[in-house]
Amino acid sequence: MIKKLEKLIKKIKNYLKTNILMCTFIISTLINGCLIRFFTVENYFAIKPILADLVVLLIVTSFGYFIKPKHQFKYFLAWSIIFTLICIINAVYYSNYLSFASLSLLKTAGELGGYADAVIKNILEIKQLIYLWQIFALCFVHIQLKRKRYYSRVKTIEKGKIRFLNMSVVALIVLGFFVSMLTGTDISRLNKQWNRSSIVMEFGIYIYQFNDVVSSIRTTVNEMFGYDEAYKTFREYYDVKEESEENKYTNLFEGKNVIAIHAESIQGFTMNLEFNGEELTPNINKLASEGIYFSNFYSQESVGNSSDSEFTSLSSLLPSSSGTVFMNYFNRNYETILKLLKEKEYYTFSMHGNKGDAWNRNVTYSYLGYDDFYYYTKDYEIDETIGLGLSDKSFFKQSVEIIKEIDKENKNWYGTLVMLTNHTPFSDIEKFDYSVDIMTDEIDPETGESVMIPWLEGTKIGNYLKSVHYADEAIGELITMLEEEGLLEDTIIVLYGDHDCKLKQSEFRKLYDSEYYKSALIDKENTVGTIDDFTYEINREVPFIIWSPDTVDTKYNTEVEEVMGMIDIMPTLSNVLGIKPKYALGNDMFSIDENVVVFPDGNWITNKLYYNSSKGTFRQLDLETSIDMEYIDNYNKYAENLINVSNGIITYDLIKAYETGEETVLEENKG
Repeated sequence: MIKKLEKLIKKIKNYLKTNILMCTFIISTLINGCLIRFFTVENYFAIKPILADLVVLLIVTSFGYFIKPKHQFKYFLAWSIIFTLICIINAVYYSNYLSFASLSLLKTAGELGGYADAVIKNILEIKQLIYLWQIFALCFVHIQLKRKRYYSRVKTIEKGKIRFLNMSVVALIVLGFFVSMLTGTDISRLNKQWNRSSIVMEFGIYIYQFNDVVSSIRTTVNEMFGYDEAYKTFREYYDVKEESEENKYTNLFEGKNVIAIHAESIQGFTMNLEFNGEELTPNINKLASEGIYFSNFYSQESVGNSSDSEFTSLSSLLPSSSGTVFMNYFNRNYETILKLLKEKEYYTFSMHGNKGDAWNRNVTYSYLGYDDFYYYTKDYEIDETIGLGLSDKSFFKQSVEIIKEIDKENKNWYGTLVMLTNHTPFSDIEKFDYSVDIMTDEIDPETGESVMIPWLEGTKIGNYLKSVHYADEAIGELITMLEEEGLLEDTIIVLYGDHDCKLKQSEFRKLYDSEYYKSALIDKENTVGTIDDFTYEINREVPFIIWSPDTVDTKYNTEVEEVMGMIDIMPTLSNVLGIKPKYALGNDMFSIDENVVVFPDGNWITNKLYYNSSKGTFRQLDLETSIDMEYIDNYNKYAENLINVSNGIITYDLIKAYETGEETVLEENKG
């Protein structure tokens, strides 16, 4: 046995000596796989993702044996560049969105146009280039081997086909160990792809990215697969779904016109801040205090950002788990609040101060039910630009003139005004007259002005807050103009923040961890505490307000504290407008005791608990209520089913199938 062991060790040593470049490639790529998990999901020493990474690398390496030794460096360098880019791109994406990048993002790359500045200034960090070390290490080893005439010696020893077979056998053995450790849940998540963090935790970054490529390509042909199962899930869901009960808000605004303000990147926490005695968002606060204010409201966007929020608010469906609806699934038969109102002879329109083809709006809007789309150079004079396009104040001013004509020609109408100025990177700050430093009572003798204590001026979050104040001013001016033109008498204002501001945790610490934070609060009892992953996610609330002159100082003027999501807007508005959707996945917030907001990645939140699906961890929000695992298990099942139903509708156009009777043909074929 000892002799056999010594012989085996000798063979291994000889193998390693003649495969130095290959070993360098495998080890360095494995280290990068651990590093990406170290900086993101943190399970860097977990055996399952390491084995998964190793399987991928062994397979890639085995094909290198079909290449002559002197040319193998080019092969391994090419793969090193690919794997390094995978790590860098995902590190950048995760640091900003707490998720991993997808090939479907490449389909929306054209939407980055004016956002390049944000990518360079706000997103990329030097530490995220650490993965480049692998390429330099491989080049260094190659140069040393070349000097020692290593490749010439290996050429006489290496037998490519035999080593390919040996490496393949080793890969299969490692794969067998890896597969034996997987659970049914792991495999299900890999197939569905919507819980990306969990996939990286269990399968590693390289299998995740390969699987993502397969899933993204499958979106173009997926009507061929899975239809029966998706339709079955669809039918089972709606067979047991109960209709919302009527309540005191039912038909409250029936026959009213609607102006929906799509408030770019405005988060709820900004409504609680004041600087030097001046409220950051006085106009939004006024609407909230006089209207119906949903104070625990969350966006549910995915990679489509603003376009996802538009889609979800109108359709009560979640964003697509693969690609975006506006780019990949725009031509489906969706039930939207626009289409339901058109049955009541409403004229529907959208307005935006950016290009019409941004996020494919000029194509998608007609499928969602808009009659017209007013945008940028087609319908507006570009007299003032801030950030990515027409300033919000100019946009609103010109929009009111258009709405005046619309009101003359139509009895009822529904219009969406998509704001733009408060879009990242918040760099046009010289046009925002608002200080986010601390004013003291001391007077500077040279300037005669109050001495300022530096705080948030010059920071990214400071620039964001200044931009929010401008957006709030624009909203205030819009309300004033509508009132002056007599357009508020039969109109309700619906305002929602489309998503959070996309700033990192480190930026929020500059606000919340400061000794000046308490002085900036309107509500001095309000506090967030230490910013960690949980508080960062929970703090991503955005405002949602329904306001009308009819709500001011009436029994309808209220704050709804129950947790709510973008998916609930459509059924909630439908209730007050006197229409009844059939396929809404959300809830009318006036007809429900406990709600849950399900995010596209499988995370969810109730008033009692926030659950992180990828890590299987949670934070209890209601400490006075006892919560058991059955509560969590039930909502986990609900969340997964909701995502599956929504994806089925989007992917397979199931509403059209049901409405046109295609399900009958399906059943007959089965019979």
